[in-house]
Amino acid sequence: MTPAHPPSRSASACQVLGIDLGGTAIKLGCFTTDGICLGSLTVVTPQPATPEAVFRVLVDAIAQVDPDQRAMAIGVGMPGPADASGRIARVAINLPGWIDVPLSDWLEAKTRLPTTIANDANCAALGEAWLGAGQFYRDLIVLTLGTGVGGGIILNGNLFVGHDGAAGELGLITVTPDGHPCNSGNRGSLEQHVSAQAIRRRTGQEPEQLSRLAAAGDPSALEFWNTYGRDLGVGLTSLVYVLTPEAIVIGGGVSASAKFFFPSAWAEIEQRVHPSSRRGLRLIRATLGNQAGMVGAAKLAIRAALANPT
Repeated sequence: MTPAHPPSRSASACQVLGIDLGGTAIKLGCFTTDGICLGSLTVVTPQPATPEAVFRVLVDAIAQVDPDQRAMAIGVGMPGPADASGRIARVAINLPGWIDVPLSDWLEAKTRLPTTIANDANCAALGEAWLGAGQFYRDLIVLTLGTGVGGGIILNGNLFVGHDGAAGELGLITVTPDGHPCNSGNRGSLEQHVSAQAIRRRTGQEPEQLSRLAAAGDPSALEFWNTYGRDLGVGLTSLVYVLTPEAIVIGGGVSASAKFFFPSAWAEIEQRVHPSSRRGLRLIRATLGNQAGMVGAAKLAIRAALANPT
């Protein structure tokens, strides 16, 4: 457990809690409504991470990070989709028993604070749009390249989740129709080309190893990242044509190697996307790292507070 750093008693009363619920760790932050983090805490996710066990840990951690009960609302990022209203965790990837769990209701009953939940990739997108690399843009795509490939869509400054809450699964778009099977039921998805798991399958090496080799000038590693960038660019091409964003923000662990694959990804976009659909488009790295989900969850909480002013 990382010790809590609670806000001081002189801190502003306008505070919210952002929570990033992961399979191994839960990150909590207490934020002012203008984005200043007043205190944070990281706790180990209980194993097995059943809904009831996680709920008990959340309640205890909330009391630690907000001991003076100054928070006005709570936002929670989940490793899986939520319903469109942000009330129910439909399923949590790699967490047992998480099927249609009314987590917002549970937390509201215990804390008496309005609570909203969302997919963790959507929260990362909100975080980058609020305080990170996307804060200067109204329309952007955020893609997280990690174990899988997550994503989020910000349109006119707002998170787009679709009519039933499941929109923005950017990693599941098709790149090659007869490619490697995906857990979603698709084949040849973007995730099967550019996730860390895909890199291991394709090369037998870790992304970090390939990055070190490329930095040392290894021809095979440099060629791999060049091919990787082309695959990523092909996937981004479809997203650009549909959404015409101002910026594409790339995060996740694999983004640490961006300097090796951004050039070929951008070249693919320039070749495939008509200038009218990419005017002013920027391809940039995320800046919030593994804090993006917590920051975005805090932004969710601010919206919950504004929707429930009492």
